[in-house]
Amino acid sequence: MSDTRTCEQCGAVFAPRREHARFCSTSCRIAWNRERAGGLGVEVTALDWTSAAMCDVLEWLGQAGERDRSQAFAVIGEAVWWVTIVDATLMRYHVEAYEAVMATRSPAERRLTEGIFGGLRFVRNQMGYYVDQAEFIKPGDGCIMAWSWRPMPEPAVALLPPRGQAWEMARYQAYEAHLAGHTMEEVFGPAAAFLKQVSERAAPLAAAAEPNANIRAV
Repeated sequence: MSDTRTCEQCGAVFAPRREHARFCSTSCRIAWNRERAGGLGVEVTALDWTSAAMCDVLEWLGQAGERDRSQAFAVIGEAVWWVTIVDATLMRYHVEAYEAVMATRSPAERRLTEGIFGGLRFVRNQMGYYVDQAEFIKPGDGCIMAWSWRPMPEPAVALLPPRGQAWEMARYQAYEAHLAGHTMEEVFGPAAAFLKQVSERAAPLAAAAEPNANIRAV
């Protein structure tokens, strides 16, 4: 992970403030999106299938049998994967809708939403590679959505570059603040509700823009 990147629109070298930043400024990001409006068909498809998959796995999470803990752990891992994939898809292809919905939230709600996604990215990056998924989860006696996330020790980040260390520690701190000690429902519920709002806002805008892109291409 590098401490600097090249803007995909203007070519300027910049220091990213977000982990997945691709542009040096908002104007470059908007210009890049507008110039590539003809590819919106791919974006709509990506939004459709990732959102559908997320909804399916969250429904499965609510129905999975708690007696089969290995299955329950696997379903939670799938839910983490799909929620973070949908979040990344919306940020990549529908950032204006994403930011518009985020702007409707109070500062406290925004911190909670961003913290939940940061914590889930920490789980995704660690689960199955550095930490067994069962170590993250504290099973309970009730349904899986009432199970909770365990506090975790700090990750080893010494081999990462300085900015990479800062991002991984930020994700870890988000996990400790917004996931550890909280139930699956308290984490997946708000995350799914936010992503659903963004999807509903993004889908008609993308669909409306696609025919215009086709007209320009003729």
